[in-house]
Amino acid sequence: MALDIIHLLPDSIANQIAAGEVVQRPASVVKELLENSIDAGALKIQLIVKDAGKALIQVIDDGKGMSGTDARMSFERHATSKITSADDLFKIKTMGFRGEALPSISAIAQVELKTKQADTELGNYICIEASTIKKQEPVATPDGTSISVKNLFFNVPARRNFLKSNPVELRHIIDEFQRVALANSEVTLTMHQNDLEVFNLTAGKLSHRVVGLFGKNYKEQLIPCTEETELVKIQGYVGKPESAKKTRGEQFFFVNNRFIKNNYLNHAVQNAYEGLLPKDYTPFYVLFIDIDPKHVDINVHPTKTEVKFDDERLLYGIIKSGVKQALGAHNVSPSIDFSYDVNFDSAAVELSRQERTSKADREYGQFKSTGSPREQSNLEHWSKLYEVAQNESSVDQQQLQKEIGDDAGSVTVESTINQSGDSIKTESHPPFQMHRTYIVKQVKSGMMLVNQHLAHERVLYEKHQRNLQNKTGSSQRFLFSRQLELNTSDLSIVKELEEEIKALGFDFEFFGNNSIVVNGIPTDAIGLDEEVLFEGLIEQFKENRKDLSVDKKESLIRALSKKSATKQGQKLSDEEMTGLIDQLFACENPNYSPLGQPTFVILDHSKLEGLFR
Repeated sequence: MALDIIHLLPDSIANQIAAGEVVQRPASVVKELLENSIDAGALKIQLIVKDAGKALIQVIDDGKGMSGTDARMSFERHATSKITSADDLFKIKTMGFRGEALPSISAIAQVELKTKQADTELGNYICIEASTIKKQEPVATPDGTSISVKNLFFNVPARRNFLKSNPVELRHIIDEFQRVALANSEVTLTMHQNDLEVFNLTAGKLSHRVVGLFGKNYKEQLIPCTEETELVKIQGYVGKPESAKKTRGEQFFFVNNRFIKNNYLNHAVQNAYEGLLPKDYTPFYVLFIDIDPKHVDINVHPTKTEVKFDDERLLYGIIKSGVKQALGAHNVSPSIDFSYDVNFDSAAVELSRQERTSKADREYGQFKSTGSPREQSNLEHWSKLYEVAQNESSVDQQQLQKEIGDDAGSVTVESTINQSGDSIKTESHPPFQMHRTYIVKQVKSGMMLVNQHLAHERVLYEKHQRNLQNKTGSSQRFLFSRQLELNTSDLSIVKELEEEIKALGFDFEFFGNNSIVVNGIPTDAIGLDEEVLFEGLIEQFKENRKDLSVDKKESLIRALSKKSATKQGQKLSDEEMTGLIDQLFACENPNYSPLGQPTFVILDHSKLEGLFR
């Protein structure tokens, strides 16, 4: 007799499976709860998280609340107040509508709900744990809804073990909070993490909301963007080219106030900045697309962040046109020189910031240097490495290859450096600088070309590596401390890396909600503006973080080395060039930069003779 093997799953297991789709991490819970509050018409919302959402996520709002029956029904699968027929799927304008958020959350957490409508004396309290109702009773509570999610994944330990560190999970929560806050600038929003206030955003204009989220630096960087056609209305802000960053994360598209991800539309904005940005840099933008819902399919992805449009090419053109007109209307033209390495600010920007560094501070820095005797003796020498470059054309590596022959660069550096000392031994002739990018030096075996930036990067990399391992980084203290304001996401990175950053020679302390006070910087960074250095260090760290094979310490060392190394386009004296070459060949691995690029090549006599045959 055949046995039946197919059976229906119990609701508790089905809810846990659904939770795997809806609740991927604490940030997923934050997103669902905040959007529910927005849909409830709330004008004031509080978000409270503890232990990066692992211990507690609480959302309190002043929305319209729920009746006792609705409160109970909200925890049933496929229950929703926003859909009555299949046609409604194609005209959704609310945020949450799937009818699975609360039951999925309650399946893998301990949930407490308090809710009250304005026309009732008492509210309703529900306690539910692992899809099981523990308690339901009347309760005295303010109008609106308060929902607490405790001990996320308490009954699914395998899922909990896959969560990242608290700083990483907190960054994801902040990302979701920022998206909701940008889409609803008319709503007052606050966020607390472990009883500390992270955000306090009052209702107001979108521009005020951007500044409140990302810092005062954005006040001067916003350009209004508006474009309207019969099909769609585009409005919002784009950033000035000088505010562009190499790392993504501050690009926001909203369709009918819902945050979306769309690489095709991102490309439209990027194209509008053609000629204004260096390679691989992305501008800041917050753009709202108001379009008839029938032209949008939002049921493409479970999280509803990916959507489809029935005419994406037309929308692409409208967005590109709108952004180009906004840039043109505000006289933004390709006047910024991005001919140098894209990892560094333009000379003009650096100069304007360095002007703020006082002469007294520089003199005090030289007097108080705490480096080794060799560092002290070369302090004045190396300070000159950071002078801002004058405008002078530079030749890139490809152009150099064309000038000296396609196979000139194929000379193996490793074989050269591993030869006898005589073959690499430098002659007494002084080096000279070519295009303020390469150092040319006569050696016994021929001619050596050194990339000044990559060489200095290798020198600094090995020094910072030793400092971090031994915690011996020397700091250059300021006569007057400098206060820097960072956005919340960057501040969380600094907190995560506080010990490592200080071991490299930075002397700083946290001040207020989004500020740090810098008392000193590494001695190798003398002459660099501390704000440029610190912000550049964070940006480069975020860029390096994309390489999953590199741990955070290695990433931080690479970031600081790249940011503080001498730049292409900087003029060096004979002594500085000689000193850089000497330090390069004192390294354990002088052949390559930290990213594996050759620091120098040698053209031997036979290769040089072959060029003239």
